[in-house]
Amino acid sequence: MLNLPDIKTGKNISLNNEPYLVIFHQHSKTGRAGAVLRTKIRNLNTGAVMEKTFQGADKIEEAQISKTKAQYLYREGENFFFMDNATYEQFSLPQAVLAGSTKYLLEGTEITILNYNGKPINIELPVKIELRVVEAPPAIRGNTADGGTKQVTLETGIKVNTPLFVKVGDILRINTETGEYVERAK
Repeated sequence: MLNLPDIKTGKNISLNNEPYLVIFHQHSKTGRAGAVLRTKIRNLNTGAVMEKTFQGADKIEEAQISKTKAQYLYREGENFFFMDNATYEQFSLPQAVLAGSTKYLLEGTEITILNYNGKPINIELPVKIELRVVEAPPAIRGNTADGGTKQVTLETGIKVNTPLFVKVGDILRINTETGEYVERAK
């Protein structure tokens, strides 16, 4: 069981036999009142986000999430198909559950699967992922009025701001947590 100070951003908790990920937390204590924890939590089964407030004496159960490695295979409609690297078992997860993770998925991408009660419920991307630039405006010498950046399109369709020297065909490392350019890979 977890006490209020143990619940932080990134922690998995269990409420009503459903696994949740804490995506925001804020502790507060006012005068004579007890401590209060305001959180935003994401249901790992459905992807729904809700706000939940816990009081000082509340005890919350930690969700037992196991992690396994898998590979992204393909997309069919609203479902994304994966293969477990250890058992070679294939399974799918709906787009609603995966949320913003889908914009970084390419066939063959290695990811981590989150399992709850032995069932795959969501994915965890690597912090940095490499993607190829498919569209980039030309760099015009002296064009630094906008801070020396330009917007390029990557092979998955996402757009990121990059330095002016980036061109079509470059492979870039992108931070999957922030969606920002990190560096050129090659």
